[in-house]
Amino acid sequence: MTPEIDLANQLCFSIYNANRLFNKFYVEALAPFKLTYAQYLVLMALWEHDDQSLHELGQVLRLNSNTLTPLLRRMEDAGWLQRERPVTDRRQLVIHLTTQGKQQQAAIETAIATCIGHYHLTVDEYQQALALNQKIVTTLSQDLA
Repeated sequence: MTPEIDLANQLCFSIYNANRLFNKFYVEALAPFKLTYAQYLVLMALWEHDDQSLHELGQVLRLNSNTLTPLLRRMEDAGWLQRERPVTDRRQLVIHLTTQGKQQQAAIETAIATCIGHYHLTVDEYQQALALNQKIVTTLSQDLA
């Protein structure tokens, strides 16, 4: 076997391991709020733009409604958001933050920042890694679409 195809030299394996470690990181950071990483992503999307339709939220998060619906139901039960059908169009489902969902934003952001502070990655390194990862995602999305 040539060194280029060794497991340790595979970008996909490296990304897989980074994903696994990010999940572990977010489990630790979000535990005090009893949130999963996926729920945190929903909150982030709603903090950026509240009152989104299920379809819009699914597009932003790149999740299908059959994945998103049970996630939103659990978050609604926990008091983070509300799902409402507008009187003007009962076919639509609009998602918006509750008071709890809005008020906990700063605390959650602080918890994430505190956890990030434990790792030795400069802002520059972070931005470089993010840019390269976004390039990979864009390229793969176009090639696999």
